Amino acid sequence: MEEKNQYYVVTKKAVPEVLLKVVEAKRLIESDKAATVQEAADRVGISRSSFYKYKDDIFPFHDNAKGKTITFVIQMDDEPGLLSDVLHIVADYHANILTIHQSIPINGIASLTLSVEILASTGDVSEMMQDIEARQGVQYIKILARE
Repeated sequence: MEEKNQYYVVTKKAVPEVLLKVVEAKRLIESDKAATVQEAADRVGISRSSFYKYKDDIFPFHDNAKGKTITFVIQMDDEPGLLSDVLHIVADYHANILTIHQSIPINGIASLTLSVEILASTGDVSEMMQDIEARQGVQYIKILARE
């Protein structure tokens, strides 16, 4: 029986260092800052075999997000203008807002479900999420689904 791939979205701090180094080595090769796999692996401090073992299994989130729909869940304080600020951040990154659903606030906290289409012109989705989470009044943001 054929095993299907399973995918996970994790924050950078949860990713083992060797995998982050593989991503950096791939970036060096793609940007022509390293002529060979061996040179890239040496520069980031991993073995060539580690590079080949993981190279097809890890990639920066934004590299594979274009043309996708991502649904976020955001918990935020019930304060005037906060939803508008969050939507403004999404607009600044040129993501296309598809759906918005905000729950009735309970104990001063509202849950927002936001689906956005990631376009070719959309900036770095990870940075967009960081900007939203850094906004005062936003408790957290998580990716609920990605299609």
